[in-house]
Amino acid sequence: MAFAAFTNLSSFSLSNFNQNRSFQSSPSHLLQLRISASPVFNSSSTSIKANGLSLTCRNDRRDLRDSGNAGDKNKAEALLVLAEAGWSLECLPKDLAVAIEAGRIPGSVVTKFLELQKSALMRWLMQFGGFKERLLADDLFLAKVAMECGVGVFTKTAAEYERRREKFFDELEIVFADVVMAIIADFMLVYLPAPTVSLRPPLSVNAGAITKFFHGCPDNAFQVALSGTSYSLLQRFGSIARNGAKLFAVGTTSSLVGTAVTNALINARKAIDKNGAAEVENVPILSTSVGYGVYMAVSSNLRYQVLAGVIEQRILEPMLHQHKLLLSAICFAVRTGNTFLGSLLWVDYARLIGVQ
Repeated sequence: MAFAAFTNLSSFSLSNFNQNRSFQSSPSHLLQLRISASPVFNSSSTSIKANGLSLTCRNDRRDLRDSGNAGDKNKAEALLVLAEAGWSLECLPKDLAVAIEAGRIPGSVVTKFLELQKSALMRWLMQFGGFKERLLADDLFLAKVAMECGVGVFTKTAAEYERRREKFFDELEIVFADVVMAIIADFMLVYLPAPTVSLRPPLSVNAGAITKFFHGCPDNAFQVALSGTSYSLLQRFGSIARNGAKLFAVGTTSSLVGTAVTNALINARKAIDKNGAAEVENVPILSTSVGYGVYMAVSSNLRYQVLAGVIEQRILEPMLHQHKLLLSAICFAVRTGNTFLGSLLWVDYARLIGVQ
């Protein structure tokens, strides 16, 4: 009985429906009819259902390219991808389901979501909205976080050793505090300017004009806009300003904590060993913290925006999207070079403002 129902449905989909185009009130209505009319099959008929639905979906995709606006196309394509995979909107996270219903998510993003679901780690990370938005935009996001933090630990530790030499192990607690603060800063430098697939719900009608403006800005000033989405030049500049403010807060806070901990450890060492620690000077807390915050808001912000939005997303990803290993290796090399450049710029800037 189930097979007969499927045969009738497939026959209608492939012949009667194509002959009677006037029946297509909208792509999404077409999809809802075909999916809701599809009977529930047992395990022995699952492959028959999948093959027939896949054939129907392929025919529909050709029609969707020429009908409806971008939002309708996005919604219909996303639902078709879900149908082919045996998923429904009810199976998705609420924010993603709402975005699909609103026509803001194309089928390619849904395909990436389904691929990420195959990994237990990715499934866990996508419970958090910020990680979900970034992983849907870049499936190598987590690898880039690991690259940046790994390179940061190595370069920061090497710099600490170069500066302290024979006192390195005697001042290990200070080194540890500096490295921890560097890791936090490195993580935020990857996280904040990373391109995203925005799943944020619309603001309330009572929201202020400034709030509405920054809500509509992309997370990366140079990121590629999804189908049906566009960003004005002013919104892209707004992205730089918003991320700059966030990175100023991150840089100032991390440096404030780091220098405060460092000074506390220096003072404790002086109290214990008055002779050996007398020559170690306290680090100026306020000037160093504000100076580092400004550096992250300007230099780091612009460098990482260009790195993630232009070099990686617009240049490397289109060229090497089918060669993930090579893409990861090149991203690692580029990010290492960027970290080295940032270290040089910070030394020059710190000397310029007199904190080193």
